Amino acid sequence: MGPLHGVRVVELAGLGAAPFGCMVLADLGADVVRVRRPGGGVLDVPNDPLTSGRRTLEIDLQTGAGRDLALALAQRADVLVEGFRPDVAERLGLGPEACTSRNPRLVYARMTGWGQSGPLAQDVGHDINYLAVAGLLHHLGPAGGPPIPPMNLVADFGGGGMLLVVGVLAALLERERSGRGQVIDAAMVDGAALLGALAAGLRAAGQLSDERGTNLIDGGAPFYRTYETSDRKYVAVGALEPRFYAALLDGLGLPAAELPAQHDRAGWPVLAERFAATFAGRTRAQWAAHFAGTEACVSPVLTMGEAPEHPHNAERGTFVEVAGVTRPAAAPRFSRSAPGAGADATWSGWGLDSEQLAALRRTTIAGG
Repeated sequence: MGPLHGVRVVELAGLGAAPFGCMVLADLGADVVRVRRPGGGVLDVPNDPLTSGRRTLEIDLQTGAGRDLALALAQRADVLVEGFRPDVAERLGLGPEACTSRNPRLVYARMTGWGQSGPLAQDVGHDINYLAVAGLLHHLGPAGGPPIPPMNLVADFGGGGMLLVVGVLAALLERERSGRGQVIDAAMVDGAALLGALAAGLRAAGQLSDERGTNLIDGGAPFYRTYETSDRKYVAVGALEPRFYAALLDGLGLPAAELPAQHDRAGWPVLAERFAATFAGRTRAQWAAHFAGTEACVSPVLTMGEAPEHPHNAERGTFVEVAGVTRPAAAPRFSRSAPGAGADATWSGWGLDSEQLAALRRTTIAGG
């Protein structure tokens, strides 16, 4: 049983960050019931990992019967997660006041892009917009080129869903002392800004330029970037520390005495040119084998299709196959608790028996 076994979560289904957070909670053993509107959504993906590990009830929350059912679930839950725009849950009769009046111990977690307050609170947006306003997007991309969004990994999942989980766990822990739940205002723009803490510190110390792609860890340094190999694939180099850099030069067969110093920025173009020419002489696999077991911090840049087959990932079980879909395994790992296995097939903890569920299906208020 997972470490969150016995924790009951109601998820009012949304997109991106909130489902990711609820996936993590389910992976950790929580019993998550996903409430979604009948017919599903436009971005539904068969066997989607983001919706795995929990059962689904299809409920029309705009009906009185649907609202009452959702409130009944909230009354039995430890956590409710919603990802609507501000005030939508209130208009449905499912806002924090309506739910916590029935269940004062409820942790009510709200996941939005811009937060519950502020001039942009009612605006739409996506990961790229939150990164832009948080000040991070400007720094992502090559020198002389435009900012490049890092898929939707940073604001949606890192600053959004993962920090939502942190908030839920912290509120559950605090509830053990106070006996009371509370409302969590998780905003992707806030979380993205928080993930930029190191960059903010470097900038304050004069060690991070606003000129994109010219800094130590944004691809500007020749010893912290990617290089193309002879088979038109890439390797990633992260040789920041002096001894790792020395191992890199040794592996590349480049004498340090014939090169500019590692941190001589004026010499970085020369280093980059020499590194690029050398890496272009062998295939990705050859370089991976050549640097294996060294401290040069050189890794093959794998595709998502290749990553599960890497020996390290395979041995650790970093990826698993579920319903024919290869997906990341639950993380982190625990010494005594196994991931998942949070759902109670009998619904006993939710106060719903099989006859009630059958009646709900017949009235088409709920299904699944």
